Amino acid sequence: MAETTTKTKKKAPAAKGGGKKSCTIAGCKRAYRAKGLCFFHYKKFRRGELEAKPARWFACSKPECKKKVFQHGLCEEHFTAWKKSRKKNQGAEAAPAA
Repeated sequence: MAETTTKTKKKAPAAKGGGKKSCTIAGCKRAYRAKGLCFFHYKKFRRGELEAKPARWFACSKPECKKKVFQHGLCEEHFTAWKKSRKKNQGAEAAPAA
């Protein structure tokens, strides 16, 4: 005889603070879970998708780039591009001086 398995829906994580605190996002009435956010908004915060709270890490200083800072306030991609352009400009300045 084949076994039948039933899938149960996962419940939302239990609220901290005895359910007295609520999420700090405007219009959300879910119970507080972590960092003043409900489980739903905290999950978004961890992925960097929540605009109302600052990101978990510092983001690249280039407009529209939300990647993690690598060095000098830039993500790895923008930092390497900046470093290449800097080397190119230094080589160009040295040639006319001769």
